[in-house]
Amino acid sequence: MAAPTALREALQRSLFRPTRLEASQIMPISAAHLTGLATALGIGLLIGLERERRKSAGGGRAPGGVRTFPIAAMLGAVAEIVGGKLILATAVLSVGALSTISYLRAKDTDPGVTTEIALILTVMLGGLAVMHSAVAVGIAVVATVLLSARGYLHRFARDTLTEIEIRDGLILATAALVVWPLLPDQAIDPLGALNLKNVWALVVLIMAVGSMGYVGVRVFGSRLGLVFVGFASGFVSSTATIAAMGERAKNNPDLLLPAVAGAMLSTVATFVLLAAVLAVVSLPSLVAVLPPLIAGGLASIIFGGVFTRRALIEDAIDTSAAGRAFDPKVALLFAVLVSTVLLLTAVLNRFLGASGAMLGAAVAGLADSQSAAAAVANLVKTGQLEAKAAVLPIIAGVSTNTISKIVAAFAGGDRAYAKRVVPGLIFVIACVWLGALL
Repeated sequence: MAAPTALREALQRSLFRPTRLEASQIMPISAAHLTGLATALGIGLLIGLERERRKSAGGGRAPGGVRTFPIAAMLGAVAEIVGGKLILATAVLSVGALSTISYLRAKDTDPGVTTEIALILTVMLGGLAVMHSAVAVGIAVVATVLLSARGYLHRFARDTLTEIEIRDGLILATAALVVWPLLPDQAIDPLGALNLKNVWALVVLIMAVGSMGYVGVRVFGSRLGLVFVGFASGFVSSTATIAAMGERAKNNPDLLLPAVAGAMLSTVATFVLLAAVLAVVSLPSLVAVLPPLIAGGLASIIFGGVFTRRALIEDAIDTSAAGRAFDPKVALLFAVLVSTVLLLTAVLNRFLGASGAMLGAAVAGLADSQSAAAAVANLVKTGQLEAKAAVLPIIAGVSTNTISKIVAAFAGGDRAYAKRVVPGLIFVIACVWLGALL
């Protein structure tokens, strides 16, 4: 009878052992879990309160409100704690299915799907709150702001933005987010001068700062319209801006002072953009040439500020529209010009050394000082030229570009306009050379 007794005792031990193992394997609830649950509850209440107010304002019965969203958020948190990613995915799919059914039942009275999508997002944020509370809260706040700003966003998209502005925004987004990442980040020529990714980065920069200037015009309104248009247009082409301001002043003599102010402030934008271009291509070049750039920028601000003050005293202020944010053709031509100047400067530097860089920058500066500076800075980046040796070629490009601006002032405007703008341009370039010498 000893064997049956031993067998019976072994069976009893095996029957009771799983119970003790299951008790020992229960996952303990940590402080991080409790924090995640509390965060999920707060997220659900935040989004739920906004949806409840929207539901009350609409007069209909929406699929979720101040009770549904907190429960959905805690569902996501509990799913993450209990079963991890698999259970959380199951919870999200389940809520998604319920939201789909709710949408199909209510699509005749409320064709929108915002609340349904917000509900699914809330479940996912509840799960994320267990792992990364700060990130989940940040996303929840952004989502709530977007939900509550419905009316403003709709009016902004339908009434404020124009077709041209939307098109320009899409062009900028495509250039920055689609084209630029696909370009090769290496030289494509034997001299090692032409990097398409760097060239396109400058094009995106031109369009971006032009867009920011356009937004500034829309914000400041017409009282400072002509002055600010001049400053913003300088990011695209200061030479073209000076000519355009001269034409406007010639056609309307009452706008002479604000036109001169806009023309001179466009040179401020030139120095700002020049610094930005150098920072993108070669930071040591920017550090070396920073004193002359600061001197020229301050001189432009002083001269332009004097005429801005005089323009604001006058009653005649331009009220015309700001135009486009940027001209894509100008940006593309800028890319071609930069590429040509990069190759030309590299060839001259190969055969003539530093004097070749000086000559190439001076010739290129007649068309655009930024492209000339980019070419010289690229030589510094590739180790073909020292940063200190790049100062004079860059200033040479700025100087010859000033000659182009003087010609534009005479070509676009009349004598009254030119005799105010030309002394200002000479004063600015003199301060640039003074900054270089000191």
